[in-house]
Amino acid sequence: MKNYLLFIVIAFLLGVSSCNESPKTAIKKKPLDLNSYWGKNPWPEIRKKRINKLLPEALQSAGVDCWLIICRENNNDPIADHIGGENAGGTAAFLFYNDNDGFHSKVFSPSGESTALDDLDIHDKVVSVERGTSAIEMAANFIVSNDFKTIAINSSTSNSMADGLSYTQRKDLEKRLGNRSERLVASTELIYQWLSIKLPEELDILRKAAQLTADWQIEAYTKVIPGQTTDADIARFLKKKMKDYNVTDGWAPDQNPNVNSGPDRGHSHATDKVIMPGDVIQIDFGIKVYDRWVSDIQRFAYVLKEGETKAPKDIKHYWESAKAGNRAALAAMKPGAKGIDVDRAQRILMEENGSDYVMWSTGHPVGYVAHDVGPNLGGSQASHVRPASEKIIKEGMTFAFDGFHAWKLPEGGVKTISVEEMAVVKKAGAEYLIEPQEELVLIEMD
Repeated sequence: MKNYLLFIVIAFLLGVSSCNESPKTAIKKKPLDLNSYWGKNPWPEIRKKRINKLLPEALQSAGVDCWLIICRENNNDPIADHIGGENAGGTAAFLFYNDNDGFHSKVFSPSGESTALDDLDIHDKVVSVERGTSAIEMAANFIVSNDFKTIAINSSTSNSMADGLSYTQRKDLEKRLGNRSERLVASTELIYQWLSIKLPEELDILRKAAQLTADWQIEAYTKVIPGQTTDADIARFLKKKMKDYNVTDGWAPDQNPNVNSGPDRGHSHATDKVIMPGDVIQIDFGIKVYDRWVSDIQRFAYVLKEGETKAPKDIKHYWESAKAGNRAALAAMKPGAKGIDVDRAQRILMEENGSDYVMWSTGHPVGYVAHDVGPNLGGSQASHVRPASEKIIKEGMTFAFDGFHAWKLPEGGVKTISVEEMAVVKKAGAEYLIEPQEELVLIEMD
């Protein structure tokens, strides 16, 4: 009987404990179905469309008759997976060209992988290269027979994506082309024209990535306990979200996410600094989805001091100033403008609003990597303007860009609010990929 009564008491206490649990602990969250959430990788179809729709225009814009890419096993050309050469074993030569009949693609591929490459249905023709025969020689003979006047090759001093041709391969190609080797030009402009433009299907993916990036940052701020939570705690929370959703880092893992509640640290890892009342917190964060497309978004918060219900006047001014700079940059980001024009648009406001000098460019292209191929949005205050800042902005380009306001901290150092959003350029001007941050996130003391 005593044992029975003891059992009843224990059961009652367990019931009370269960009823007192908060909904967060009592309700189990349904596991995320990643297969359903992400679906089939869209890259194969998007790649095919990019080649057939965007590449002919890029060849024409760059003034190139033919583009030759030589792929190989190990240390492959950086553009290989954009053209279907990612699985090259032996040396393979990929040719893209325009003629009177339109756009064409032709590949001279080792026999061991030519069938598999042809099955991808990316190229007009895949020619099998038997063992002991040179794919480079076959490509050179084809170039000579077609008498192409301008032949782009991936040998560049200014764009790493256009610099995949090895020295020995170039010498081999020049030897086989003979006098026509004088027609070789760097593919720098061609790759710039091609990769800087994104298809509508890619924009949809970038929007999804950007929304996740922003939502997780806002969620991370709800976990902050002033006086206890560290910058590194926020970073760990975001890393966990990435793992849960099966995405990877948008850039160097040690610097993503960059969480900073103290003075500026530039691009760096999150430290064990404890977040305190009065801090302005910056999260600079990006994810890579489908192992292909990258986001780059920043969200800012202010930790209220005891007795405060809103951010103080100076912090509010810094925030509104930075936000205004971001909006000015967006307005200047239109087809026909230069990257330097976008940078200049917000620098005027920074000076009017009393911002300290900020060394960083207003923005950069984003898409396949965080700092992608395309116009640099900077240079208006630099002693030396990068050529990329003088490039013309076109419809279909995507950017991550900041609105800046910097000020000196009483304890030393500088703090910068850098309102970073992502946008795509349309015919009438640029538009945000997702809703921008309008107000500082306010974190209350417990």
